[in-house]
Formats: sequence, C-alpha cells, structure tokens
Amino acid sequence: MAVTASMIKELRERTGAGMLDCKKALVEANGDLEKAVEILRKKGLSKAAKKAGRIAAEGIVDSYIHGGRIGVLVEVNSETDFVAKNEEFKQFVRDIAMQIAAQSPRYVSREDVPAEVIEKEKEILRQQALNEGKPEHIVEKMVEGRLEKFYKEVCLLEQPFIKDPDVTIKDILTEKIAKIGENIKIRRFVRYEVGEGIEKKQENFAEEVAKQIKM
Repeated sequence: MAVTASMIKELRERTGAGMLDCKKALVEANGDLEKAVEILRKKGLSKAAKKAGRIAAEGIVDSYIHGGRIGVLVEVNSETDFVAKNEEFKQFVRDIAMQIAAQSPRYVSREDVPAEVIEKEKEILRQQALNEGKPEHIVEKMVEGRLEKFYKEVCLLEQPFIKDPDVTIKDILTEKIAKIGENIKIRRFVRYEVGEGIEKKQENFAEEVAKQIKM
C-alpha cells in the first residue's frame, strides 16, 4: 500500500515522532496506521513528543571553529547534568555546531522567525509569482509552498542534516530524545564569519565546511 503525505501527517499528530520515522513505520506496517503507532511506541519515538514539554535547564555550550574563518557557539539543553556529560549528547551538540557553520541558519525554529520577517518574505514571494505571470488564484498557494522552502533555508530544525540529507535536524533531535530518554532543546546559537558584513570578494566558506564534513 502506498504511503501518502496525509497518512504521515496523521501519524505525526498522533505520536509526535519525526516525519522520516513516521514514513518508515508506515512502510513497515504496509500503511496500517495502528500498526505503525505500535512500531513507533516500541522504538520509543512516540514518547519523545511527551518529553518535549519537560523543562530542560542543564546542558552544555559548545564551540566549533573552521579554519579560523567561521566560528560557532551553540547552547543545547538537557534535563539533567548527567545527560549533559554523556558522550553521545556531546557528539550531538558538536554535530549541531558543525551544521550551523556549514549551513548558516538564522533561527532555531520557524516559531522563532519574527512576524515582520515572514510578512516581508511573503510579499517578495508574492511579487515574484506575479512577475512570472501566475494567475492571482494560485499565487497564494505558490507563496505558501515557497515559504516552506524559506523555512528550510533559515531555520536550523528544518534543515537537512549535513551528514545525512535524507533527515532533518528536527528528526535527529527527536531520535536523540527518544534514545537518551530526556528532553533535549537546541536553545540558541551565534555564528561568526571573518569579514561578514564587509564588502569584499566573496568566498563560500560555508560550502567549504560542508564539503570537509562529508569527507
């Protein structure tokens, strides 16, 4: 049985598991929603959504410097100091710092994007669609579709993971919550790039970071 987007959406709403995990579970269950729920429960992924509401005030701040040209500081929180000292947790934080260096997100999640930024982007996308000669009645649908692409570019949780582009950072985060058994929250980050904001010859350092990470 073919797995549809609506089936994945329903399973996500019921379990809170990541999109990729829902798709895999539905494929394994041959489209049987109840069986897919059971598969996710056995893996502990449906519990991750419940943990996501718990307070995470411990954690670590990690840094990543690439070639003296790009620097990242990121804070990732956990519920306990014990988990913060866990090697798997530390590696996850390091991966997140490298992701930020390579992909240069502006926000952690789409909820962090200011309303005025979204409205400005919508206006730009709307004008682009009109300039392409698209009819008014489909412009809004095009804007919404292109806005999703915008979120994937600027929001860390929406971005494809540099080590495995088939999954997003949100999917990786959900898996870590399920595996470690505590709420984990990427709270904030800052990214610096040498010469940023200064008019000069452009060099794509972010692309260089991504290439080296995949090697």
